[in-house]
Amino acid sequence: MRKILKLNKIAKEGLDIFPLDEYEIGTEIANPEAIILRSFKMHDMEIPGTLLAVGRAGSGVNNIPIEKCSERGIVVFNTPGANANAVKELAIAGLLLASRDIAKGIAYAESLKGKGEEVPGLVEANKKTFAGQEIMGKTLGVIGLGKIGVMVANSAMELGMEVVGYDPFISVEAAWGLSRAVRRAEGFDSLLSRADYITIHTPLIDETRGMINKEKFGLMKKGVRILNLSRGGIVNNDHLKKAIEEGVVERYVTDFPDDEVLNMDKTIAIPHLGASTAEAEGNCARMAAKQLKDFLEKGNIKNSVNYPDCKLEQNSDYRLLVMNRNIPNMVGQISAILAKSDINIVEMLNKSKKDYAYTIIDVEQEPKEALVEEICGIEGVVKVRSLKLAK
Repeated sequence: MRKILKLNKIAKEGLDIFPLDEYEIGTEIANPEAIILRSFKMHDMEIPGTLLAVGRAGSGVNNIPIEKCSERGIVVFNTPGANANAVKELAIAGLLLASRDIAKGIAYAESLKGKGEEVPGLVEANKKTFAGQEIMGKTLGVIGLGKIGVMVANSAMELGMEVVGYDPFISVEAAWGLSRAVRRAEGFDSLLSRADYITIHTPLIDETRGMINKEKFGLMKKGVRILNLSRGGIVNNDHLKKAIEEGVVERYVTDFPDDEVLNMDKTIAIPHLGASTAEAEGNCARMAAKQLKDFLEKGNIKNSVNYPDCKLEQNSDYRLLVMNRNIPNMVGQISAILAKSDINIVEMLNKSKKDYAYTIIDVEQEPKEALVEEICGIEGVVKVRSLKLAK
């Protein structure tokens, strides 16, 4: 019986992926092989020695100690694109909220409750206070052309906006999905200087932390409207406040408010609703569960943030899985140990990702425990698993 520790409420559509006669899932599981979670912060948590994998039902993994997991051979999965449509729809709503003073207008209308027959006259007299502009014909700069960024760009095109995109690391898959009418910015600074609206769809990593700062605000058009549905730390709050006071930023819409932002003028704070739809939660849960199940049962990796994607079709009943630091001659040493034990390799796949590598080896016979321990003893090897695959 495989054990999975659930650290957040996970949609039933995802949990149903695990057969009840093969998996035990709960919030009080001891010695789990896998953890499935959403936003639970694992940084102060004692990591179980039995843990093989962590499945994040969502794209951000800031709540997971990635380096600690990598060092211990724990694969961390996320679910890129599973909540993309939900975030895209919120981004389109954000464009409209940034353009028309809808939020304050609604608050004003609410304040008129109880004024009886005066209401229509007050509405007509004060509606000009909440006037705005249309998005049609305006230029939208999309920073980050992953699944969400591409969907936002395409939808904005359909709404009549001119769209320029910037992503130096755009994938082939994303490029295929991007409308031909979306123009490629010559560079990051070029996009910032051209856009009437800017929407951010990049992860929060060292390279993106505070990337929207005083220098970048200085390149923007006066009256720019900015949407940040990615992570709060991407925008420097102190510099944002100054840019708002100087009239550079006309409106800032964020799904990641903090106390500083809540106290700024011309900001619209949304309480992290990007993926808060039943459909998105179901999609994320299903994807996370499928990835965990495939890894636990077959050793295949897809959508890992710390180990390489690696999938091998079954060629025999027995499979070895080796996780190691990405150093030379590792495959040679593993192969030599197998050869010394007269174990034939049926098929092998080796891939690397930054500091770590992963090898899937299908063999003709079941490896003995002593052989597994010998491979574990190779300098740089982090973890070795031996699987008997279901037919």
